[in-house]
Amino acid sequence: MSQQNRPRSVVVGIDGSQAAIDAATWAVSEAVNRGVPLRLVYASPANRATAHTADAAESALSRAQTIIGAMGTPVDIETAVVRGRPGCVLIEESRAASMVCVGSAGKGPCAGMPLGPTAAALVKYAQCEVAVIRAGGTSQGQGGWIAVVQNDEPDNDAVVGRAMAEGRLRKAPVLLIDRRLDSWVRRYPDVRVQTVATSQTRPRSIENDNESIQLAVVGSADAERIGRLVRLDYHPVLGRANRSVLLVRN
Repeated sequence: MSQQNRPRSVVVGIDGSQAAIDAATWAVSEAVNRGVPLRLVYASPANRATAHTADAAESALSRAQTIIGAMGTPVDIETAVVRGRPGCVLIEESRAASMVCVGSAGKGPCAGMPLGPTAAALVKYAQCEVAVIRAGGTSQGQGGWIAVVQNDEPDNDAVVGRAMAEGRLRKAPVLLIDRRLDSWVRRYPDVRVQTVATSQTRPRSIENDNESIQLAVVGSADAERIGRLVRLDYHPVLGRANRSVLLVRN
């Protein structure tokens, strides 16, 4: 089936790592909620088409399918092995996807830079939503806040609405960092929301004493800075911590 004719699936980059497995299990509910397939993609080096790389791809995809199957959640699964560098392969996949998910161990190439090159490239260049799921911690929806900033950016309604939808999907409370007067709280009466007021001129990291943040939802205005692998303490819901990030694109 051509890329144009495929359903707009939720794509997950699979490379055999535990971080990729965590991203795949996180993405299951996204695919089910959208009513689309979960597409597991293994990027195989274009210049190393050997039996070993084929076995590695088959093993990684098989393991991911087995773990997803053990979750007991009915979801259609597609698998693909695509030649090319992971970042390039997943950016191309994003053209026909509703979301691309990748795992992150929270270790970038330099100290203080939390994203690896594949995640950074996706955040900057992907044509759909991007979820960077931190391995372990609360990334699997087992407690923790969905955090989002409410501000005057042109796409902020979509960003906050997406965070509210994630709160509903994952039955998680939403930490709404309020930087404007309007609020989404009345539109989602069934979602627990905590509003935090912050300074307009001095962003600061928001941490809750009792519960951690499982997912930070951000908009296109943040894509450039995240994609350059800059330190994330410029942003009130990213801070210095390595946490999962959902980038919303309009």
